[in-house]
Formats: sequence, structure tokens, C-alpha cells
Amino acid sequence: MKKSILFALAVMMLAGCAKKPCCEHRHPCWAYNSTIYELNTRQVTDEGTFAAAEAILPDLRENSIDIIWVMPCQPIGELTRKGTLGSYYSIKDYCAINPEFGTRADFEHFLKTAHELGFKVILDWVANHTAPDHAWTQNEGWHYRDSLGNLMVQYDWTDISKLNYHNQDMRNAMLEAMHWWMDSIGIDGFRCDVAGEVPTDFWNWAMADLRQTHPDMFTLAEDEDKAQELTESAFDMYYGWTLHHIMNQVAQGKQTVEDLWNYFARCDTTIRHDAIRMNFTSNHDENSWSGTEFERMGDAADLFAVFTYVVPGMPLIYTGQLSGNHHRLQFFEKDTIDRVPDAHQYGMYQKLNQMRKDNRALWSNEKGAPMVRIPADNEKIFACVRQKNCPKCGNNTVLAVMNMSGEEQTVNLDLAEYAGTYKCCCGKEKELAAQQELTLKPWSWKIYTK
Repeated sequence: MKKSILFALAVMMLAGCAKKPCCEHRHPCWAYNSTIYELNTRQVTDEGTFAAAEAILPDLRENSIDIIWVMPCQPIGELTRKGTLGSYYSIKDYCAINPEFGTRADFEHFLKTAHELGFKVILDWVANHTAPDHAWTQNEGWHYRDSLGNLMVQYDWTDISKLNYHNQDMRNAMLEAMHWWMDSIGIDGFRCDVAGEVPTDFWNWAMADLRQTHPDMFTLAEDEDKAQELTESAFDMYYGWTLHHIMNQVAQGKQTVEDLWNYFARCDTTIRHDAIRMNFTSNHDENSWSGTEFERMGDAADLFAVFTYVVPGMPLIYTGQLSGNHHRLQFFEKDTIDRVPDAHQYGMYQKLNQMRKDNRALWSNEKGAPMVRIPADNEKIFACVRQKNCPKCGNNTVLAVMNMSGEEQTVNLDLAEYAGTYKCCCGKEKELAAQQELTLKPWSWKIYTK
């Protein structure tokens, strides 16, 4: 009963926020303290259907997740298909549901339940290419072709055909399909696959058109190299690919804490200050092709999960991360996630998600606080503070100290500007002095809030 009341209150708060701006903001106001979850429908349940996935929605909401990113759910091409079931990203029909996952009614019921629980749902949109047996391949000039008239692929993506954005008819049809999902089905936005491969002027035009009727839509670009121009107007959030790779390298002892700080310094000068970075330790690409977070990060996996909540941006949780999944999920076959009994990751993410909501300093970009480096005498220690001083919403400080090594470390911190009484992770109070010494176990962290 208590959970139902909390869910109802959350829905009411979100509805009220949608009616009027809560303060000056560029992005949907509900997104600033949100966590995003990537739903791999095929692998998240034994059945691999939307009806089965709907049953786990209350658990995701209990975990304080807010946005569900649904991987592509349209019919998959059969011509040059990879594996038995094919790739989500080889789409045969933009305005239909893959029967592997159920029917349109099943998806709409899933979406209705998600909305009732207070979720926003965004769909993975594949605008760069179609399956080679998509009906659009019959339209002259809609796809790239070689000198012999054969459809063209990219990289080793032999199950797709690249679309030609010089063709305005194709652009119109793409926008029409996006409108169908928002106007007829009722999704809340898009995660756009390989967004940098599609002309930015298309995204600017399409998203502006969609926002005329859906001003609160949320958009995520799978790209970092072109993040500056993609987030100029079309996209709210971009991929923190470089940060992700540095995290992997630090966990493996191949890069350092200083490399992390150098990355943040570069971002401050090369990417818009109001563009949200998506921070992650795993996603569908990394899990299937590079390995789980445990393969890539080892004992540092939990530390870097925490790190994604402390640094500016929005954290992502991938399918299986709440249940301790330890194996690479096959991409073109049915391969259900592991569910480790009493996996500690569920509770860990639940606490992190609540910490993000409770501390405005950790909110994204202009509603949160910038990250400042704390002087420390140990190069293995990442120490930072995010401090929000707001006349309307109050003051909030989050101070984090992380041991980014496999050995116990002692560090002396210069907290001259931040000394005072804080709450630590366990809820107890901790007095931090202007010159504070701390000892941290391997790959461990301390987070203090006030």
C-alpha cells in the first residue's frame, strides 16, 4: 500500500512539473535528477516479450529509475540476417512491432503501465540505415548504391543498407515514422543510434518539428565526437564514450586519476555546458562485444558505478546490472541475463538513485553543481566536491573520495573551503577538518553530504 501511494505521488509530481516550468531550464525538468535504464527486451526475461518485461516495471520503479530506453522493437530484416534472430538495428518496418516481442497491443499496454508508474519511455531509433529487405529499398534514391546498383553497407554491418539523406522524400518519411511513434503510440522521446552518421541538419529539423507538439520530449544521441553540434538544439544528452574507456583503462592500471581530470578539463572547453553526458559502466555494445563490467573493470566495477553518479551527467543502468549478470549476452540469439540470488547491485543502485534525487548538487548540468577538484597528496585518489547554493532550493554539498587502485591508500585532503559536519553513506555524521586524513580500502569510496 505504501509503495502504491509513493508511486501515485511520483506520478502527480511529474504531471504537475509537465504543466508548468519548475524553473529556468533547457531540458525537460523531470530529466535533471533522473536515471536511465536500457531495456534489452529479448534478454531481460525468459520469455523475451513486452508482456513479461511489464512485470519487472514495479521493481525498476522501486529502484528509483525514471527513464526506460527500449532497444529497437520493430521487425528485423531476414535478408543477410545475422544469427538466428538478427540484430535489433536491422529494421524492416519502422511502424510495426517485432512479433518476437509481442503485438502492438502488448507494447501499448507496457507503455501504459510504465506511464502509470511514473516512467518516461524513449525508443531506440535507427535513422542511419534499414534492413536490405525494407520496403524503402524499392524507392529510387532512398539508399546509397555502388556503381553496379547494389545497396551499400557500412563497416562490417552486412545486414543493413545505408540511407541517403540527400533525398527529401526519404527525410519526410523518416520524420513521419517518428511522429507515428510519438503521436499514435505515445512514447516520450528517442535514443538515436549512431547519431553522428546522420546529417545534423536532419536532426535539427526533425526534432524541432516533433517538439512543436511534444515540447517535453527527451532525446539521446549515440555520439560524442559531434556532441557540440548535435546538442546545439536537437539532443538533450550524448554518450560519454571517452570517459567510459578511460574508466576501463584506470581499472586495468593502464591510465590514471590524472587522465580522468584531464578528460573533464577538455570537456569544459569542447562541449556545451548544458549538454548532458550519459555516464555508464556498461551498455548493449560493451556487454556483448567487449565484455561485462566485471570482465573489463574487475574489482573496480562497483567503484566506477558510484563514480557515474558523482561526476556531472546522467547515469545509465543496462539490463542485467541490477541482478549481477556476469556473462556477455549474445546479440543475435536468445540469451537471458543471469539473476544472482540477493545480488548486492540492486541495493547499491537503489541507494545511488536515491542519493541522486536527494542531493541537488548531483543533478544534471544547469540544475546541478559543477565538479571541483579537491587537493590531495595521493595520486591514486580521486577527490571532488559538488556544491549547490540556491536561494530557492537551498544549499547542498556532496564530497566524494575514491581509491582508484587495488591497494589500501591513505590520503591527506585540503578541505579548507569545505570543512564541517557531513553525513556519510551509512547515515552517521562525520566531522571533516580543514586538513583531513582518510584511509580507503582497495577500490573503495567515501561519500559525504550536507
